[in-house]
Amino acid sequence: MAVLDLAHLTWEEVRDLDRTKTVAIVPVGAVEAHGPHLPLATDVIIAEAMARAAAGRLAARGHEAVLLPAIAYTAAEFAAGFPGTVSLQPATVTALLVDLARSLARHGLSLLAVANAHLDPAHLGAIEAAVTQIRRADGARIVFPDVTKKPWAVRLTEEFRSGACHAGQYESSIVLAARPELVRETVRRSLPANPRSLSGAIRAGQTNFEQAGGPRAYFGSPAAARADEGARTIEVLGGILEEAVLAELAR
Repeated sequence: MAVLDLAHLTWEEVRDLDRTKTVAIVPVGAVEAHGPHLPLATDVIIAEAMARAAAGRLAARGHEAVLLPAIAYTAAEFAAGFPGTVSLQPATVTALLVDLARSLARHGLSLLAVANAHLDPAHLGAIEAAVTQIRRADGARIVFPDVTKKPWAVRLTEEFRSGACHAGQYESSIVLAARPELVRETVRRSLPANPRSLSGAIRAGQTNFEQAGGPRAYFGSPAAARADEGARTIEVLGGILEEAVLAELAR
């Protein structure tokens, strides 16, 4: 089976898809500050790489994997103080995902897999609220492996597990692998490590990057990033989404 981009198909080609084998995958990211070295679309880039890796795996298993255009705007209040960041109300994000799942299900694409790379607490809460609503409705199914939780988080890198992973080694490595031309390499190599744990700051009640100790909107070690690490991480992320989809299909 092939990996298909929904927006590049005609309506008749979508009509003719084998519904028994089709999985729709939507990358979900954000437009927000990612240090002085990564683009605002970093989370979108990571989500798209995760989605495409998962789609390739599912296609190899005989499924029709349909990639949707990415959702790029969401709740991003932690980075809201940095120019270029776009932040929506969480309820808007929830409503968007619910309507998306229902619209796809109306045309027989009943299984929606969310490839999410944005970890703002308000955003994650918005997705969880959408999952709850979708699962209560008839006709739509949704898969959302939250990589901040077990069993998924333990599969990712040491920096990711430390919580100091916003625009650090973890994310910078993935962007180096997926879109190296968008990394400001001279700046990246010059940045000192920022070991402050963003997840720890969230648990402590801090609500933005500045309070959490990230005055330049990065946490972790950008200078330590490597494209080969990023490529491996993309495969791990793809495997996580694939596994979550297969578990849902098995039900």
